[in-house]
Amino acid sequence: MTDALAAQNNAWKALEPYAQLVTALLPRSEAVHVFDDEGWLRWSTESMTGPDLPGAVQSVQSRATNAPDAVGCSVTLDGEDAPVYIWWLRDDDGVFVASVAVTTRRQTDVQPGAFEVINAIVRPAMECLRRQLAAQSSILQLNRSLIARDRDVELLLSVTDHSPAENGDQIDELKVLLQSAAAHMKCMLAALIVPERSIAMMRGGTDGMPDTTALARTHRQLLQLVQTRREAVVINRVGNPTEQLPYRILCCPVKHPSGRVTGVLALFRSIEGPEFQTRDARLIELLARKAATNIEASFDPLSGLLTRPALEQRVRALMAEPGRSSEWSTLYIDCDQLHVINENFGMHVGDGVLTQLGELIRSRMPAGGLAARISGDRFAVVVPAALDEASNLGESLRKGAEQLGATHANARLHVSITVGVAQLNAGKDALAHALAAAESACKAGKDRGRNRVDTYEEADVSIIRRFTDITTAGDLRDAIANDRLRLDAQLIQPLGAVGVGIVPHYELLLRMIGPLGETVGPDRFLSAAQRYQMMPTIDRWVFEHAISLLRKHAPLLPPRSVAFSINFSGQSLNDQSFHDFLLDGLERSGLDPSMLCFELTESDAVANIARAELLMRRLRRLGCGVALDDFGTGLSSLAYLRSLPVTLLKIDGSFIRDVLRDPRSESMVQAITQLAHTMSIATVAEYVETDEIWARLVSLGVDYGQGFAIARPVPFTGLLEELPLLLAGTPMPMLPRSSRGAGETGRVQRLVAG
Repeated sequence: MTDALAAQNNAWKALEPYAQLVTALLPRSEAVHVFDDEGWLRWSTESMTGPDLPGAVQSVQSRATNAPDAVGCSVTLDGEDAPVYIWWLRDDDGVFVASVAVTTRRQTDVQPGAFEVINAIVRPAMECLRRQLAAQSSILQLNRSLIARDRDVELLLSVTDHSPAENGDQIDELKVLLQSAAAHMKCMLAALIVPERSIAMMRGGTDGMPDTTALARTHRQLLQLVQTRREAVVINRVGNPTEQLPYRILCCPVKHPSGRVTGVLALFRSIEGPEFQTRDARLIELLARKAATNIEASFDPLSGLLTRPALEQRVRALMAEPGRSSEWSTLYIDCDQLHVINENFGMHVGDGVLTQLGELIRSRMPAGGLAARISGDRFAVVVPAALDEASNLGESLRKGAEQLGATHANARLHVSITVGVAQLNAGKDALAHALAAAESACKAGKDRGRNRVDTYEEADVSIIRRFTDITTAGDLRDAIANDRLRLDAQLIQPLGAVGVGIVPHYELLLRMIGPLGETVGPDRFLSAAQRYQMMPTIDRWVFEHAISLLRKHAPLLPPRSVAFSINFSGQSLNDQSFHDFLLDGLERSGLDPSMLCFELTESDAVANIARAELLMRRLRRLGCGVALDDFGTGLSSLAYLRSLPVTLLKIDGSFIRDVLRDPRSESMVQAITQLAHTMSIATVAEYVETDEIWARLVSLGVDYGQGFAIARPVPFTGLLEELPLLLAGTPMPMLPRSSRGAGETGRVQRLVAG
């Protein structure tokens, strides 16, 4: 801008030679003055000019407009008798560009028609001056146009500096857009109205926020106008002369990507300001497109609710407000079994249900509330209300959702939602914590039958378990990604005399290493792994790491002297790719298959008996052992046992714990043991935690024991390093401590220490 002014001043100074030429042609001239097209003095050969001359030039300059063929005139200033000769100069298109006034010395022989005489004398000089000023005016107009366009570009860049898709600050982007538009286009007010998105925003220009009654009086008419015209509209004069709205208005439609007009972007400029031009209309069209892009980035196209990033940004702004409501609550809404609707009626029907849910939520939203579709069939609502009021809102939404199925004309749909409610407290990541709690309550409601509203209560064990699982699942994913898992091993010890095929086993147990290096047991993370379908990933990790470690140490172990049990889950059993992964890994490992035994719980095996039998038989054909864990708790254990080719039965720990005080538990252990022996299946007792339990199990004929009375879990890598020494020599029968002689204690302790 400074460079442009300097160039303009230099252009005026370039008129000096023409002034000298005029002075030479008119010896009586005193000074030459140049005025612009608005009558302002721009250059003069004199350093000081009296106030009468500009007034005289401006008073006669209207003749140049009214008489385009007029060349000029002569005037006499008040109190002066010397004439002033004024020429009106136009460009080649006849557009007035400047006035040139030549003041003369006092004379007494001025005759009528003297201007025509003087004009004939200086016409060549004035023609040269006209051409110079016309060219200069053209250059200045071009320069002004370029400056204006540069400012337009600066405005467009200023409202596109940040990508709303990245940071979710679309509402702030809209505020910046309005503020920049008002300031750049010198408007009193910039407003954005999008009724279906509940957007009504306005920003004032550099002079601050004006009286907004103009917007209140005109916004409906402006909406109707742009919906009809579908293009930018310039209104430089509003109303009749007696009731004129003191603003010029430039408005433009804000369009949905489909082309439908959803709102209006309007600029209000003072009636004393310059009129809006075509260039302004083009600029506001670009701004309206930018506003539409930001709006669509903030709202989910299917439900019409906010997107999750937009919700998070607005909640952060709410939590930062000093005068906000003291109590806020969050609702987590899950559409029940939407996949059933999609499968039976088509995805388009399911999408229609989500659209109707969005309309339902929007129609029942209390003042000040926010709602978003946060994933496929899940919604979040944030309301300024206590838990009881929020629960009532959830119940209202639940009842409303039940009515949606009846509105479908071609089929009878069952539509329902489950709602979880939790308190929203201020603080870092407030919304994330509240949504996690509300989601836990929602999932608990799913477990309890769906189509209900549940509130997060700290005393509700099932909800707390789910809430803990949500947090733990994130930690577990990070542990898997950063290899913060560890294998431990626990001895499964023969309880009686060692015979053919009776060798010690070690069960491999998984541990997670916490962020601070602490060891986290499976009781802390397996529930989350099961809930969030992470078990196949964990089972693959365990198998790969176990095989890798065993491959390094297997050559040092005596043949068929020890076996290692590896667990896998029902989720992996139902994954055919895991079957292939497991069998291929065994064949490529180079290990003796008899060294490995694979454990599956009875409940997982019975839940998918066909897959379990197929995989177990393939493992047995390779030479691996197969164990059925937690045996005895199922309703059909004995009926299915005949078809499953297992080599080990691990009796459920609930029977072992009560074997001394509950005759039924003792009878169950004895019956399982006798049945297993008739089928040539070895038995393992879990949770052997006292010497008395050990002795009773020996008397009942149980083959193996596992528990703290035998050995605690130890790191697998350390065990493999010590195992060749522990297994050296002739194995001894393992007896309860009360029955051991002094000579055998040392040998037993070495094995137990493993």
